[in-house]
Amino acid sequence: MVIVIVGPTAVGKTKMSVELAKALNGEIINADSTQVYKGLDIATAKITEEEKENIPHYLFDFKEITEDYTVYDYQKDCRKKIEEILKKGKTPILVGGTGLYIKAALYDYQFVDGTCNEQYDNVETSILFSKLLEIDPNTKIHPNNRKRIIRAINFFQETGEIPSSKIKTDNLLYPCQFIGLTCDRDILYERINRRTDIMVEQGLLEEAQKLFDSKIRSKSVLTPIGYKELFPYFEGTYSLEQAIEIIKKNCRKYAKRQYTWFHHQIPVKWFSVNFEDFEKTIQEVLSFCCES
Repeated sequence: MVIVIVGPTAVGKTKMSVELAKALNGEIINADSTQVYKGLDIATAKITEEEKENIPHYLFDFKEITEDYTVYDYQKDCRKKIEEILKKGKTPILVGGTGLYIKAALYDYQFVDGTCNEQYDNVETSILFSKLLEIDPNTKIHPNNRKRIIRAINFFQETGEIPSSKIKTDNLLYPCQFIGLTCDRDILYERINRRTDIMVEQGLLEEAQKLFDSKIRSKSVLTPIGYKELFPYFEGTYSLEQAIEIIKKNCRKYAKRQYTWFHHQIPVKWFSVNFEDFEKTIQEVLSFCCES
C-alpha cells in the first residue's frame, strides 16, 4: 500500500507524513518539484534534519539548481524508490503539493524520454497558441495556459504525435490511499502569511540574495515562490514590504490552484486539520488508514 499526503501549502503535510511514517513503519518520498534541488531550503519549506525524526526521506535535496529535472525523471526515480521500500516490507509515503509528480508516479502514464525542452522565452503566449492550433486543432488547452501550450508543442516536436491524441489513463499501478489535508480558507491564508514572515526571519532574504548574485535563472530558481519575487527588491524596483506582500499573494493563489487540481485529478479523502490539537487529526488519519 502506498500512502499519499496532499493538500495546499502550509496545511501541515510534512508533520503528518512523519507521524504516519512512525506509526505505519513508513519511509517518505518527496513529491514537491522544488524540493528536489540543493540550496532551495527556506522558500520551499524543505524539511529539516531535526524534523525528519530519523525517518528515511528520499528525493529531497539531490539535484543541482543548474540541472533540468523533468516529470519523466521523477516518474522513474519515484517508482524505483516505491519498489525498494515495498521490498523492505515498509510503507511508502509520498508527500508534496506537485500533483503532476504524484500522478506521473502512481498512474499508468507514459512520458517520452526526450530532449526537446524549448521554453520560447521571447515568444508571446498568443503566438504559441496559434502554433499549437496548427499542430492540434482539437486541443482543449486554454489559450492563456502557457506552460501546457509549450509542453504540447514540445511533445509534438519530439514525437510527431498530436498532443490531444495521447491516451490518458486512470489506472493505478499500486494500491493507494490519498490523504488530503484542508482547513478553512481564512485560516489557511493567515497561516500562509505568517509562514512567509517566519521564512524572512529564518533567512529567506539571504538565501534569495545568494541566488540573485549567482545570476542563475534556471527553471529550478524561477519556479518556487519566494525567490523571484525578491529579485526586484534587490534591483531597487520594489520595497521589501511590496516584495513580501507579493510572495504572500502568490502563495495564496498557488494554494487555490492546488485545491482545484487535487479535487479534480485524484480520489482524495479530505481531513479538516485541527491546528490547536494536531494529534487529533493524526489519529483520524491513522484510523482511516488502518480501516482501509
